[in-house]
Amino acid sequence: MTTSKKPAFDSGAFLANAGLGKRIVQVKAKSAFFTQGGAADCVYYLQSGRAKLTVVSKRGKEATITLINAGEFIGEEAIAGAVGLRMATATAITSCSAMKIERAEMIRVLQEEHAFSDVFMKFLLARSMRTQADLVDQLFNSSEKRLARILLLMAEFGKAGEPETLIPAITQETLAEMIGTTRSRVSFFMNRFRKLGFIEYNGRIRVHKSLLNVILHDQLPDQNALPVERLPAANRRLRKKDRSM
Repeated sequence: MTTSKKPAFDSGAFLANAGLGKRIVQVKAKSAFFTQGGAADCVYYLQSGRAKLTVVSKRGKEATITLINAGEFIGEEAIAGAVGLRMATATAITSCSAMKIERAEMIRVLQEEHAFSDVFMKFLLARSMRTQADLVDQLFNSSEKRLARILLLMAEFGKAGEPETLIPAITQETLAEMIGTTRSRVSFFMNRFRKLGFIEYNGRIRVHKSLLNVILHDQLPDQNALPVERLPAANRRLRKKDRSM
């Protein structure tokens, strides 16, 4: 007598196809997956598109926490203990397709299917590392460097495969919220990046790999440096002497 072996669980198929306790939803750009203060009763898996998480303070000030790319989960707090309330609002930046997984089904598959648990654990670790990197970035880097990092993350430089150099439409106000500065400073930095050839933009932003130099090597011209012809005469003579040696 032979016993039938249970087929291996396919995490990709689970996240791609509708079934018991899960269904595919389409979310239009600028529409919400869920809102802050709502019931945390499901988890979303973003199949395509881009989204963002925002929070609003008691005084009504809104801040963007993070951007979410295809292949990531949204609203994972739904499986933490009893059903609670959403701590943030998830909004589609572009048109999105997502798998909506009910809380009970998400908990079941995590408990019963180790292959899926591994996938979800890797996501949680990556999200945790990203959060730590965001905190370090906010504490120690200049707002110009923080902007460069956000643009590179949106273009997905550093991930497997070719980066999407043309990033989704995003306002300078949102970028300013994410890096903790003003819209006018973002505009100044964006113009500077464009003049240096790091980005192009005409409605949509195209990011070039050369922008990595801002992050990795701090390769930006020194704004405080004076041109040679404006230096005192003695210094000009020293510069000329150095070049002739």
